[in-house]
Amino acid sequence: MRSSILAFVAGVWLLQQQAVLPDPAWGWGLPLLATAYWLPRHRLPGVVRHGLLLGMLFGAGFLFAAAAAGQRMQDVLPLAWEGVDIVLSGVVASLPVKTEHGQRFEFDVEQVITPGAQVPRHIQLNTYTTAFNGKPLPDAPRVHAGERWRFTVRLRRPHANANPHVFDLEAWFLERNLGALGSVRDSPDNQRLRVFVARPGYAVEAVREAIALRLDCVLAGEPYAGVLKALVIGDQSAIPPAQWALYQRTGITHLISISGLHVTMLSGLAFALVYWLWRRSVRLTLRLPARRAAVLAGALTALLYVLLAGFAVPAQRTLYMLLVVAVALWSGRVIAPTRVLLWALLIVVLLDPWAVLSAGFWLSFGAVAAMLFATTARVGKLHWLRAWLATQWAVTLALAPVLLLLFGQLSLVSPLANAFAIPLVSFGVTPLALAGSVPGMDWLLYAAHWLMAGCVWVLDWLAHLPLALWQQPEPGGAAVVLALLGALWLLLPRGFPARWVGALLILPALLTPPPQPQPGALWVTVLDVGQGLAVLVRTAHHALLFDTGPRYTAESDSGSRVIVPYLRGEGVARLDGLIVSHDDNDHSGGALSVLREVPAGWLASSLPATHPVLAAGVRSLRCVAGQHWQWDGVNFAVLHPTQASYDDVRLKDNNRGCVLKMDGAGGSVLLSADIEARDEAELLASVPDKLPATLLVAPHHGSRTSSTPDFIAAVHPDVTVFTVGYRNRFGHPRGDIVARYARLGSQLLRSDSHGAVEAHFVPDHAPSVAAWRQTRQRYWQAGVR
Repeated sequence: MRSSILAFVAGVWLLQQQAVLPDPAWGWGLPLLATAYWLPRHRLPGVVRHGLLLGMLFGAGFLFAAAAAGQRMQDVLPLAWEGVDIVLSGVVASLPVKTEHGQRFEFDVEQVITPGAQVPRHIQLNTYTTAFNGKPLPDAPRVHAGERWRFTVRLRRPHANANPHVFDLEAWFLERNLGALGSVRDSPDNQRLRVFVARPGYAVEAVREAIALRLDCVLAGEPYAGVLKALVIGDQSAIPPAQWALYQRTGITHLISISGLHVTMLSGLAFALVYWLWRRSVRLTLRLPARRAAVLAGALTALLYVLLAGFAVPAQRTLYMLLVVAVALWSGRVIAPTRVLLWALLIVVLLDPWAVLSAGFWLSFGAVAAMLFATTARVGKLHWLRAWLATQWAVTLALAPVLLLLFGQLSLVSPLANAFAIPLVSFGVTPLALAGSVPGMDWLLYAAHWLMAGCVWVLDWLAHLPLALWQQPEPGGAAVVLALLGALWLLLPRGFPARWVGALLILPALLTPPPQPQPGALWVTVLDVGQGLAVLVRTAHHALLFDTGPRYTAESDSGSRVIVPYLRGEGVARLDGLIVSHDDNDHSGGALSVLREVPAGWLASSLPATHPVLAAGVRSLRCVAGQHWQWDGVNFAVLHPTQASYDDVRLKDNNRGCVLKMDGAGGSVLLSADIEARDEAELLASVPDKLPATLLVAPHHGSRTSSTPDFIAAVHPDVTVFTVGYRNRFGHPRGDIVARYARLGSQLLRSDSHGAVEAHFVPDHAPSVAAWRQTRQRYWQAGVR
């Protein structure tokens, strides 16, 4: 039975790696396998029959996931209705989350009022109480969970940036069944139609919102209010990025969500309390045995808490495990712990085939599997302290390869941090916060906050220990598999021969260096940061970052979301140089986040002297035409701006943008920032011989202010990359500009439709240019291009 469940789950996982969904005709393979299994089963060897069964279940998982995916992909906003005002009505289906400019919430569409419009059944909307310039919008609707509204909305398909080593937000949209994203428009049609729609799911969200509002009121201004909200209702949106960084550095992020430990603790508490009380009533015991009553209480408590948590995967896993145990206890059966885990695994995948795409799925089930592997089938009974230490060691060792694969880092103080924080958060902070969410129990919330503050003080001390965090490039798949086998080998019982082999199997994941350019080679990655620019340039022994993309919100930017994860995944621990071409947000917005995480040797820019990036403690200089240097056989030259540009107060920031040319034996690259026609003419007059390039990042994202015919003819790029945001408000790149490059025969790539672009220029080889959405294509991406 165990291998059968694993085969089914493996089939589901394989489907989620496909570039396109399979033809439904493949479904006929299952009856053929079933026939091969059942008809001659009395003649076939047991191993063959078992193999046929596993193959049939593997195929069943694959086709089950394919059918679910096909149905979900049909419920996506049609291209024709992107960016069009649509009037519709429906129900606020989730806890509204506060954003910098308003609210964000999920919405169940009940009726599309605009004639002919086609809208998915489940969408995500934003309302805006302030404009992006800070101006209040007093007429903006303020919504609450469970309300029925009529809105005028403008929608787009679920699109996100696509880069290696970066979180796949489009997959997350798919898992959440969000067929469109959009905003509520200012319109007289916007109207609340009903205060509350009485359905169970909406009632749960309304309760979550009521608790959230209470916590916001009682703990207003307290630094760890967001943590308590996460522990009570699973809403992590109010936790500041700096706190998240601390929890990641100490390896306790699993505690700052409603994890399995919290669910188990509350369920066990309810079980013990009801069992103790029930046994004291003869009448109740005669009607229902105390054990069964306690089982019901424990299961119901777990269900309610998981619903309160927003039904996250780690909490689901624990709920289903507890329900399997509850059924076994109710029926008086004994069930092996591994079967409990596998039944929970099967239920999660059946209800949500996309759960296998989330890191939480693998970390959650992997942690429990590691604990079971380390503590079951052992001779003798371990002292509780030794058992605790054994489980901590098992979880740390078994999850280390997965953490390195997913995040490129591993907290070395995690065992100490968890040994301290798990009992404090699970048995102190969480129960107090839950009890304090009841009206009239404010003092319990303050007590929970005080305990959390003490916990953070210790975590901060641990985080600042030397070597608290191990960071490395993302290991390859084969190295991760070897490391997992090595971890299991090391966790075998004492006395098992050659356990040291396990340590050897782990070494490749830790020591295998990432690919690097050879001497004379030039590697360039144009990252997908939306409407902005960020380019990583590498030679054999040097790395340069040109521009840092936009700042998205007050607490989020492309530096932290895209650039730093990419640098870690590629093994770039230090930048030799950073160039910020000019002051515009879409080029400089992520610079501070990058410099906080990755040291840089120098900073060159055209930024004004008062810009905060210049106060980041990095040696800085102006970029001026004529600057040049050589790294590992590759020549670098700054072509623009001239010194006179800084003295001309009439010029815009775009006209002072740094332009960088790189020439290697295998090809050349021109990074042109946001220069405009006057600057292109200046380059044509001053350095026409330096303009030809194999790859050009189009000036100013393909706007009509740039890319004059003479400039394009002088550069004559083989490849042109337009760095643009999906459906950006500027209309970049302009169609006539794209046509100019196309007439020249240039290969055209757009970051919004191709994702990150990686170009390798190697001596004596043809240039290699690859787009991330093509090299790592998944079936759900077809819905956003």
